[in-house]
Amino acid sequence: MTKNFDCIIVGGGIAGLQAAIQLGRYRHKIAVFDANDGRSTICRSYHNILGWPNGVSGDTLRKLGREHAESYGVTFFDNEVTKLEKKSDTFSLLTRSGDTYSAKRLLLATGVKDNIPNVKNIFKCLGLSIYICPDCDGYEVSDKHVIVLGAGRAGANMALTLTYFTKDITYVDHDWNKLDTEIMEKVKKENITYIQNHVEEVLIDEQPENFLGVRLKNGTVINGDRGFIGFGGNEVRSTLATQLGIERTENKHIIVDPRTKKTNIENVWAAGDIAVHSEQTTIAMGDGMQAAIWIHKSLL
Repeated sequence: MTKNFDCIIVGGGIAGLQAAIQLGRYRHKIAVFDANDGRSTICRSYHNILGWPNGVSGDTLRKLGREHAESYGVTFFDNEVTKLEKKSDTFSLLTRSGDTYSAKRLLLATGVKDNIPNVKNIFKCLGLSIYICPDCDGYEVSDKHVIVLGAGRAGANMALTLTYFTKDITYVDHDWNKLDTEIMEKVKKENITYIQNHVEEVLIDEQPENFLGVRLKNGTVINGDRGFIGFGGNEVRSTLATQLGIERTENKHIIVDPRTKKTNIENVWAAGDIAVHSEQTTIAMGDGMQAAIWIHKSLL
């Protein structure tokens, strides 16, 4: 039997949770579907969020956010939505488990999945001493020796960006991509050490979060204070949007109205990293709040 909701939120990360909290406070019947493998599940310490000067993990925010939303009657499903279909004035959703649901309104908040190589110990340090976002965590490598693990131009650009915070940078081109002349000249000008080799292992001490450096495939050990990832090729999780004819940019982000977060399809909104904006936790929160307010207005 199909379960019906006023609004279904696809994605239980930061944007989806903030929207769920607000819509729950409006006393609408809300469901959140979460596959539990988004960006917020791997970020172990955000340091640029108001009220958390000592850092807070994505898991903590997700746990608190879910409890908060549930206190307003929001229903959560740990399941993946695989198919969307518009039927007259409602939307039909099919999940991986084969169950179907319907909703009057739809919010897509499926986010972005980072391209992180399967290097030994890398996930143990992620968000603690190996970072992904220079806007979030560039400050953490200030005046330290940072090792950028990356590929080609994406990694080189990450290394160049970090020169604002430190001048002691080693860039290990993990995929052996040859840099073009223009960017190679920039790397040399900034005195960035450039190495083409496969990273075999991230070196850690007895406390897993403490990054010590990397061991390359040829056995060479490079000591460092912090790590950064720059592989490019992150997955924008907007495939579901194509099933409804939602407009996207060339890089697959969903185009939304900047004021309402509404897509080009009636009664469908998008929020968070999946939409066109700077990929930041606090902005995702704002997106979720904006979308929720306008979803509420549409339901009146």
